[in-house]
Amino acid sequence: MVKQLGSALEGVRVLDLSQGAAGPTCAMLLGDLGAEVVKVEPPGGEWGRGLGPPFVGGVAAAFLGMNRNKRSLVVDLKQEAGRDVVLRLADRSDVCLESFRPGVADRLGIGYQALAERNPRLVYSAVSAFGQAGPWRDLPGVDGVVQAVSGIMSVTGSADGPPVKVGVPAADMTGAFFAVQAILAALLARERTGVGQRADVSLLRSLLAFQVVPLSMFMASGEPPGRQGSAAPYAAPNEAYPTADGHVMVAAYTPERWPCLCEALGRPALADDPRFDTNEKRVTGRAALRAELEPLFAARTTAAWVETLRAADVLCAPLLDYPGVLAEEQVAEAGALCTTIHPELGPLPGIASPLELSATPARPQRPPPHRPGEHSAELLAELGYASDEIDALLAAGAVQDAGRTVAAA
Repeated sequence: MVKQLGSALEGVRVLDLSQGAAGPTCAMLLGDLGAEVVKVEPPGGEWGRGLGPPFVGGVAAAFLGMNRNKRSLVVDLKQEAGRDVVLRLADRSDVCLESFRPGVADRLGIGYQALAERNPRLVYSAVSAFGQAGPWRDLPGVDGVVQAVSGIMSVTGSADGPPVKVGVPAADMTGAFFAVQAILAALLARERTGVGQRADVSLLRSLLAFQVVPLSMFMASGEPPGRQGSAAPYAAPNEAYPTADGHVMVAAYTPERWPCLCEALGRPALADDPRFDTNEKRVTGRAALRAELEPLFAARTTAAWVETLRAADVLCAPLLDYPGVLAEEQVAEAGALCTTIHPELGPLPGIASPLELSATPARPQRPPPHRPGEHSAELLAELGYASDEIDALLAAGAVQDAGRTVAAA
């Protein structure tokens, strides 16, 4: 039995200046690993709080799902006193994460050079739409825009339909995951060198890396893969087929499993049909293959086919919607779900970190901040501000606290 050793990032402090999805998700995942995360929001709260419906307690459910493990501090960065608060936070942080457009943090006096001069051990990560260089550097961008220019929409959808977005914020999430990787690598390098570095990630490059398979195929052949619906452009059958009551996903394209599928379908002769006897022929003849297989799958229910195909060692799965996914015993038993308890909102269900570490497990550390500035006064006190200094910051509006107001002098 492996002895548990606490959290992998215990003692690591993260200053989260990001908004939206990619940066906040990155910081949340670092928090699951045990990092202490301070979320700095602008006056009124970050714009991600309005990403709804649905809302929970007046706050977007999406925001709550991407911001657990954090304490919230509201700061007006346009005021010098507000910037000073952020500088003091950066002095004691190991990681600073921001999602401003390139150059904005520098103009505010909180860019990499300014913070690294004060804290050379700081790992500074900027998550941007298009990166810190190139003609698109200064353009604003969100998930849908990046999906459009990354090529991923050109390969998503049915062959006879228009390009469509991936049904989840793919650019934001891949950007978040790559940012976590970059930050962890920079922290590891700091253990050897004693100094931090920039660890920047763009949504565009993240989504290009996410498409390494189809892009590699295109660079080799010069032929764009096009839209294939649920099918894979490099293998067949490897797609979803309609059944009597839904769909079943089938992956039986290897030389071993293609005959198994034909046997399970009651059509063993198909395995040696000269139109379909290699994966390459099945890919190029996909339309003819579907014409043979679709009537067979349509004759029985999804559950019946899953039972039959699994017994025949054919890779398959039912096509589940979200209610079906969350009802699956495998999802619960695998630890994919988590719950945090908020003192005002009660239990908040969420998706757990997929990182399974035996000795330093990733797990929720605290619920998301319900109100902007929920922990402002508490954090200022930890930074060494005296009570009268905190009152002065609140009165000037340089800092806001959700539960504490001071009248302006």
